[in-house]
Amino acid sequence: MCIYGLKKYGIVILRTYPQKSHCHFFILFTQVFVPERSRRKKKACAMVTEQEVDAIGQTLVDPQQPLQARFRALFTLRGLGGPGAIAWISRAFSDDSALLKHELAYCLGQMQDRRAVPVLVDVLRDTRQEPMVRHEAGEALGAIGDLEVLEILKQYSTDPVVEVAETCQLAVCRLEWLQQHSGEPVAAGPYLSVDPAPPAKEHDVGRLREALLDEARPLFDRYRAMFALRDAGGEEAALALAEGLSCGSALFRHEIGYVLGQLQHEAAVPQLAAALAQRTESPMVRHECAEALGAIARPTCLDALRAHMADPERVVRESCEVALDMYEYEMGPAFQYADGLEQLRPHAS
Repeated sequence: MCIYGLKKYGIVILRTYPQKSHCHFFILFTQVFVPERSRRKKKACAMVTEQEVDAIGQTLVDPQQPLQARFRALFTLRGLGGPGAIAWISRAFSDDSALLKHELAYCLGQMQDRRAVPVLVDVLRDTRQEPMVRHEAGEALGAIGDLEVLEILKQYSTDPVVEVAETCQLAVCRLEWLQQHSGEPVAAGPYLSVDPAPPAKEHDVGRLREALLDEARPLFDRYRAMFALRDAGGEEAALALAEGLSCGSALFRHEIGYVLGQLQHEAAVPQLAAALAQRTESPMVRHECAEALGAIARPTCLDALRAHMADPERVVRESCEVALDMYEYEMGPAFQYADGLEQLRPHAS
């Protein structure tokens, strides 16, 4: 499941093989163990040292490193967690790649560590940051779930940048929903990501599709339908979600791309490729469609990604670069995408 296995599954990093009938799991704790590369033998695990965290962090913040290596370092740090990882991720917000900074904010949100709140608030407030970066900082604050940021999110719910305002509105709705349902057991779904909205309780794909595409409904309710369709899975759900790529809100369309990347259903490839190819589409939507194609990792995705490697929009061509790296990982023998520790320990046995 490549980067989507990393981005969307909390601290569990999931490696799936879409061409095979099995999958493998391992967990990285704050005190991290070296992941097992052999799928048949168990090996001794070694603790990760502060020096190793720093070495991975140096790769992340080094603009001379290939973007693919920096992404892999980022997701390694996300898996490691802790104050050292947060500090290195926070340092990289001075970079000039909007794509990288967007992913930094995403990872901090998924880590759900309150120590990341100050830097995310700073990024949300900084109007010099690109809209897609500020949007992701707002979403990350909602994902962390600290009610102390509720007033800040309400303040930016009227931001002049529509994507930032809508994101903060959703984050406010999520925090208020958490308040209202405090103490209630949360049903475990097939994905372990921290989403902008809980899935709707409805299970009928047809009714969920209607809710998803009804632009008169509150955005939070439509997001709930979106995540319920993702959890339902299958071709019918994938095609219903893909219809959302024609809806009015760029933020909504971008989230559709994200969810289709999680779902990894080949039925959505034509719609994702069409959105990626549409030069008038928002770059943040095109970027998410590119990453989704890399996650789906079918031969039909390759042409679409290669066609935009020289796209005039930097975030699009960088997304295609990263997506092709994801595709190669998905189709290759490597156990995990976040290989920062393996790069430091190439001879570990």
